[in-house]
Amino acid sequence: MSPLAFAVGALWIVVLALCAVIWVMLRQIGVLYERISPMGALMDSAGPDVGEPSATFTLSSLTGGEVMVGGAGRAQLVFFLSPTCPVCKQLLPVLTAIRAEEKAWLDVILASDGEEAKHLEFIRKQKLSGFPYVLSADLGMTYRVQRLPFAVLTDRQGVVRAKGLVNNREQLESLFNALTAGVSSLQQFVATQRSGRAAGA
Repeated sequence: MSPLAFAVGALWIVVLALCAVIWVMLRQIGVLYERISPMGALMDSAGPDVGEPSATFTLSSLTGGEVMVGGAGRAQLVFFLSPTCPVCKQLLPVLTAIRAEEKAWLDVILASDGEEAKHLEFIRKQKLSGFPYVLSADLGMTYRVQRLPFAVLTDRQGVVRAKGLVNNREQLESLFNALTAGVSSLQQFVATQRSGRAAGA
């Protein structure tokens, strides 16, 4: 066998070996994708459970007027935030987009507690005058808010439909996915789907 023919044969062996390695890696990626659940809002068992009526609060908004939280005749997304929370600030454009796109059926309410002056400055800097913005320690304690940012989604009857810690856009949007799917969280939806596949196997 000539050196050229040997070199060509060796190259073909290398190419076939690489193809085999890529095929194995693709199979492993598929297995990992199947096993890893999509990360929705991190559920918290404290506070009112999903499916339970929310307590109602009538609160003054720092941006003007009064706000009824829970049982207002419209769905509500109550977003707990703080002027010192960097993740909260990153999600403000997402909340602005949600408020504009879903205004026909949803009210987005910003909630916090603490000194009013700091929040008024925060509202001014972040241009939040279009949002209802309430300060209430009782509201946070009722929902057992322990970490921020935290969001609660209620339906028009004031029933809690989804809630959880939301650190990014996907987790925030997962609250609406859970509402649409009729489950308490995206994690529950994935578990239900897996149980169905296991039962059909």
